[in-house]
Amino acid sequence: MRKPPEITVDRALLLYLLNLAEPHGFMSDVKFQQLMFLSELQMLGKGLKGLHFEFMRFAYGAFSKDVDNDLLFLRRKERLENFSLTDQAQGVVELVDQAVKESEVHEQILEILQEVVATYGPQDNGQVMESVEAIEISSTDELEQKIAIRDISFHTVMLVPSRIEATGEFTLSPAQLNRFNTALGA
Repeated sequence: MRKPPEITVDRALLLYLLNLAEPHGFMSDVKFQQLMFLSELQMLGKGLKGLHFEFMRFAYGAFSKDVDNDLLFLRRKERLENFSLTDQAQGVVELVDQAVKESEVHEQILEILQEVVATYGPQDNGQVMESVEAIEISSTDELEQKIAIRDISFHTVMLVPSRIEATGEFTLSPAQLNRFNTALGA
């Protein structure tokens, strides 16, 4: 279960990713979930924690109920209109940019978000889903054995960041958390 500071970071980075993806046009729930999954997978693969979402296998790829709930929260707080940032959300993007200047780990995490959006943002839903489903992952108890996501049973939990060790994490000081929570409408 995510802790309150992790939820704040997740929501801020979620908005940041949407800000990066906006120039690529239409965003859907399916594509957005896949972009978040790919971003988190890349971060964890490099030993970094920026996002804290658990993902399970659904018919259209990776899905996180936490991502879905965070989108709903941000829409209720008028930080998002569908998948477009409102003027109120721009303050969050600016706070993320400021936080990046203070930490090399933060910088690496944002570079991963940028790379994922640059690679997959221009693709349509089908292409992104195919890319996700082709990824091979291993279970925690059998690291040598890999299985393609398309071969994993539906509703199987695939990614649990709290169980994965990381060398760096996107963290915020108490003062930063207050500013982020205010900007997020929390």
